[in-house]
Amino acid sequence: MPQYWFEPTTVSMELNGRTLSIETGRMAKQAAGAAVVTYGNTVVLVTATHASARPGTDFFPLTVDFVEKTSAAGKIPGGFFKREARLSDREILVCRFIDRSIRPLFPDVWRRETQVIATVLAADGDTQPDVVGFLGASAALHISEMPFQGPIGAMRVGKVDGQLQVNPCHEAMAASPLELVVAGTRDALVMVEGSAEEASEAEILEALQFAHKEMIPLIELQEQLQSKAGAPKLDVVDPEPDTEIAAKVKAAAEAELREAVQIKSKHERYSAIDAVDKRVHDEIVDAYKNEPAPLTTLAEVEARQAGLSALSGGVKGALKSLRSDLMRARILDDGVRIDGRATDEVRQIASEVRVLPRAHGVALFTRGETQALVYATLGSGDDSQTIDALTERSQKHFLLHYNFPPFSVGEARFLRGPSRRDIGHGNLAERALKQVIPDKDEFPYTVRVVSEVLESNGSSSMATICGGTLALMDAGVKLKAPVAGIAMGLIEDGDRHAILSDILGDEDHLGDMDFKVAGTREGITALQMDIKIKSVDWKVMDAALTQARAGRLHILDCMERDTKEPLPNFEARTELSSWAPRMEVLRIKPDRIRDIIGPGGRVIRGIQEMSGAKLDVDDSGEVAIFAPDLDSLNRAQAMVEELTQEAEIDKLYAGKVKRITDFGAFVEIFPGTDGLVHISHLAEGRVDQVTDVVAEGDEVLVKCIDIDPSGRIRLSRKEALQDAMAEAKPAN
Repeated sequence: MPQYWFEPTTVSMELNGRTLSIETGRMAKQAAGAAVVTYGNTVVLVTATHASARPGTDFFPLTVDFVEKTSAAGKIPGGFFKREARLSDREILVCRFIDRSIRPLFPDVWRRETQVIATVLAADGDTQPDVVGFLGASAALHISEMPFQGPIGAMRVGKVDGQLQVNPCHEAMAASPLELVVAGTRDALVMVEGSAEEASEAEILEALQFAHKEMIPLIELQEQLQSKAGAPKLDVVDPEPDTEIAAKVKAAAEAELREAVQIKSKHERYSAIDAVDKRVHDEIVDAYKNEPAPLTTLAEVEARQAGLSALSGGVKGALKSLRSDLMRARILDDGVRIDGRATDEVRQIASEVRVLPRAHGVALFTRGETQALVYATLGSGDDSQTIDALTERSQKHFLLHYNFPPFSVGEARFLRGPSRRDIGHGNLAERALKQVIPDKDEFPYTVRVVSEVLESNGSSSMATICGGTLALMDAGVKLKAPVAGIAMGLIEDGDRHAILSDILGDEDHLGDMDFKVAGTREGITALQMDIKIKSVDWKVMDAALTQARAGRLHILDCMERDTKEPLPNFEARTELSSWAPRMEVLRIKPDRIRDIIGPGGRVIRGIQEMSGAKLDVDDSGEVAIFAPDLDSLNRAQAMVEELTQEAEIDKLYAGKVKRITDFGAFVEIFPGTDGLVHISHLAEGRVDQVTDVVAEGDEVLVKCIDIDPSGRIRLSRKEALQDAMAEAKPAN
């Protein structure tokens, strides 16, 4: 064995039939914390580092990156530049999973810039590297000097043969009706993201409880690693609250703030709060400035400036804390929310379809001060997205894109590409709707849904799901069932708690849990949860799921009510939108593909030019015809059927004599296909010579009487004439 100057530390355990190991001390030793996690043959390196605190920083600057290097799977990146570029949507989603899980586990006073980087070093194609990176992030932070209040366990939960299972293999997960990515501490879950095939609330709760129980060994494994190789934690002390400033702020602002936080309109409420904040802040700061103080030395001037800055920050913090306390107390004490609603009340809803011309499907969904304009567009197979993942390449036929422009919240800023938030919200809505999209065999279109958020004050992703349902139905997509979504919140204080339905943006910020649930009348199709407190009782979780179901059904009722006239019975239209393209899939024998393609592709190009349709021919014999209108579709379909049609026994054909022999005539019944009319089947009675009845070039009526195993066709002119005479004979 080679000798090294370093001694790595490794801990391991068995998890669902595969060995999971965490190692530190061999790679990336200059990071504050580094962990190499191996699960099966998938390996992920995760590093955690931090910088010095920047003066004036009043937030936690955390950055999480998850990077899948193609070399980890023995691949070279596609495209012109043979190098990994920006993170893919999948990588960004994993970044968000990790960020949302670890961010709440740092103390509020930690303001140092912190970075976590997870790099996939090896991928076996069977073990998904995202949960491996999850564990690595927790382990790297736990053994570092940073005051991370973990560790956390993370896993993917699926259902295999009706049984819940941790981290199923890729093949088993593909067949699972349930997929949840779950992270949690010893005390509670901290993050959930997943989808299901209309699972009941009881099934979801069972899966979450199962996941929390199964992640305890993962937490214990990291604690073993920390005890062997962990660094001493930095001392981070919460500053003692300045009770004097808090008292001054409360005396000066409480009465006005209490009234301001009860204003229902978001912008009016914000304006009133800002006015109170400015008045109180300026009064207290000006009073400090007017106090006599010696300023004879540079040190005294600097101390005075530092005191002024600290006072300003303290006043702002006290105002924010007072505002939060007033809002939370009103909910817990009186059961009345910021905008005057009861805890289980959903804001007013308005649903409209066909609000714009030309779109295949379009809907405008408004819930309170949140509004989404959602388009549904149908395309051909060529419009599908190619996903070049780390270990496989696939086609994506259902796409949902979410856009959150600055005007939706009254802001002015540069437009850039989609943010991580846009991608995350869009993915949640896509997973919710994907469960009800018809199978590709039944509905062979590529479907793209685009949500333009026009207003936002609470859960625009759920508005996207509702608007997406209506837009898809407006386009004529035959959904398995309509889907709606609702965002839930939780306010908890000791033994008291309040579960909030359809939360506002402020309720999201001041609340202790953000819980989004989407589904049909039958069950849940997608959910997302973030918990900001140490733990949530399972009974509270059960109650939140039950209340979310009631809210979801109410929203579905409102959508049905508002769209009853244009969409009868709340079902997808039987006909596609008049603006939507038409598509038909034909299936032919693979050996007839050459007849459609032709030499050098001349035949298929001719069909496309003459019909105006686009043809996509698969090696299996599937021919997809995509046309701008019904006439174009019919022309293309007729040409394809003519080129590839097969003879049918007992069917009559108007054929043309192509060749005469002593024993019969060969008749072409359609282009490229002919059969033999034996001399005995040319006419009634005895025929001495074939030419006595037919000649080359004659058009004759024949009947297919047999097709032998080798494909040779036997025809009969005699039986065809008999059938024709029988049909022409008048009934008695």
